[in-house]
Amino acid sequence: MDYTDSDLCYITATEALAAFRSGALSPVDLMQAVVKRSEEVNPELNCLTYDYFERALDQARQAEAVYARNPDEARPLEGIPCAIKDWHSVAGEITTYGSKAFQDFRPEASAPTVERLLDAGAIMHCRTTTPEQAHSGVTKSPLWGITRNPWNTEFSPGGSSGGAGAALAAGITTLADGTDGGGSIRIPASANGVFGYKPPFGRNPTDREHPSESVLHYGPLTRSVADAGLMQNVMSGQHPADIHSLRDPLSIPPEFDTIAGKRIALSMDLGYFEISDEVRENTRRAAAVFSDLGCTVDEVDLDWDYSVLDAWLTNWEGLFWALAGDQLPRWRFELDPFVVKLIERGATHSVKKFYDVNRVRYEMYQKLGRIFENYDLLICPTLAVPSVAADHSDEDETFEINGRPALPYLGWALTYPFNLTSPLPVASIPSGFSPTSGVPTGLQIAGHAYDDLSVFAAAAAYEAANPWRQHRPAL
Repeated sequence: MDYTDSDLCYITATEALAAFRSGALSPVDLMQAVVKRSEEVNPELNCLTYDYFERALDQARQAEAVYARNPDEARPLEGIPCAIKDWHSVAGEITTYGSKAFQDFRPEASAPTVERLLDAGAIMHCRTTTPEQAHSGVTKSPLWGITRNPWNTEFSPGGSSGGAGAALAAGITTLADGTDGGGSIRIPASANGVFGYKPPFGRNPTDREHPSESVLHYGPLTRSVADAGLMQNVMSGQHPADIHSLRDPLSIPPEFDTIAGKRIALSMDLGYFEISDEVRENTRRAAAVFSDLGCTVDEVDLDWDYSVLDAWLTNWEGLFWALAGDQLPRWRFELDPFVVKLIERGATHSVKKFYDVNRVRYEMYQKLGRIFENYDLLICPTLAVPSVAADHSDEDETFEINGRPALPYLGWALTYPFNLTSPLPVASIPSGFSPTSGVPTGLQIAGHAYDDLSVFAAAAAYEAANPWRQHRPAL
């Protein structure tokens, strides 16, 4: 088969690996295509921090030799381009965490999931942008500037893994990794029209910098459900750096049985979010796909409220104070001013208020648990709006949804509640496009605690019935 550069920039890892093994495609050809694409479109998007193109091409030649010698010797991701978020430690490589405070920092050890991806043969050809210290759902920082959405550059690709989502949608990489502490995988998955997966806490090991932090999840961003399964099968499992990493491995199969007969609960607003009309319409269309697949879909009242937001903010601000408070004397005037405020608010929280987060988490699950007694899955919008402006301020007092004031800092993301209910696996799949901006919208699929397979099965069935990869941004 003759592949065009456009074909190669949007091929899935699953397709590429099969072509490598058959001899129909070389890892070198794939790497050359994404490198060329990066050079063409990244200046407009600003979704990369560092690139390693010459080294990556050398690694692609080594992978080519492996397939030529004996395809059975190839590792699970041998020769696949994989963008690594510049918030994830990579041993010996500058890792800035999106911050001037770390602009020359070289970690001694890689994040466990990064280590596993590279050991499995994935090739890190670039690093992707993140807001400073991954604090926001919008990817912009004093160090790297503004990252833009490939579907409409006036809008944000989301965050904090915004560069990863933009790179996938733009054809700059085949795979990308992300982290999710309040939606940082699922927000960019929605805004860029790709697939994102927040694994349940413990499924994938977390990093050494945030030990035992249950709101934080490392996971995949991909253009297909099967590709996310490939990444999950490499990243998951027990790791000596993380006591919470689960011992028993879980393998995501390439195909699933029918989901006909599944019972799915639909919550349009999780009880308290304002949802734009275009997101509502696309959510109902996506829910209808599941009905057509033989599922029972019922709208439910989840009855969560703003205590959820207060709990997440309390936890998030406390983390910033504990982890970054010592940066203020030296870096206060070079940090994003909103990061400074997060740190300072975190310093004011009492131990009681911080521990009360656990009470809210308990109460959240009492309500959701009752729904899960009768339903296999919960679906809801990923974002309340398709996206926000590329230069959106987390302190914009004029921000509105449907003409009503909304919190500019994640008041438009229905993602962070699922970080408080961290054992739940949650995916974001594309649900359509905004008729006004052209920016994609997303649908979350949440499963019972540690039931990854049901979430993947539902996502795969939806993808087969409503394929999203036929759409590409006009860059």
